[in-house]
Amino acid sequence: MKTYYAKPGEVEREWLLIDAEDQVLGRVAAKAAHILRGKHKPQYTPHVDTGDFIIIVNADKIRVTGNKAKDKRYYRHSGYPGGLKSESFEQAMAKHPERVIEHAVKGMLPKNTLGRAQGKKLKVYAGPDHPHAAQNPRKIEL
Repeated sequence: MKTYYAKPGEVEREWLLIDAEDQVLGRVAAKAAHILRGKHKPQYTPHVDTGDFIIIVNADKIRVTGNKAKDKRYYRHSGYPGGLKSESFEQAMAKHPERVIEHAVKGMLPKNTLGRAQGKKLKVYAGPDHPHAAQNPRKIEL
């Protein structure tokens, strides 16, 4: 019996739609990362990008459990002394709700060139509209 490895040219990609309205951030991010990596397919190969495209809509209506809305912090550094900036989950959602989901999913992908390529297949939109209707995305339930 020979082991099968998927080749990059023979991977068939599908477009999937996730509605994040009243969903928990971590559960949506985990499902999206699972699909972006291609682990839901029988021909999954760890070193080949076998995943599908993911569209997440209603990112502004996502929720977190417990006190995370007030306690969860997002940090970034400008590179200069004293340049550490911080914002809470509530502040981040008010400014840029798409980035909150992108950040959560990015943390669940590999930290290498393969993970960056997989991350580019994630499309997040704050409202219910998206410009990918021509791809006929299939809606999946969580």
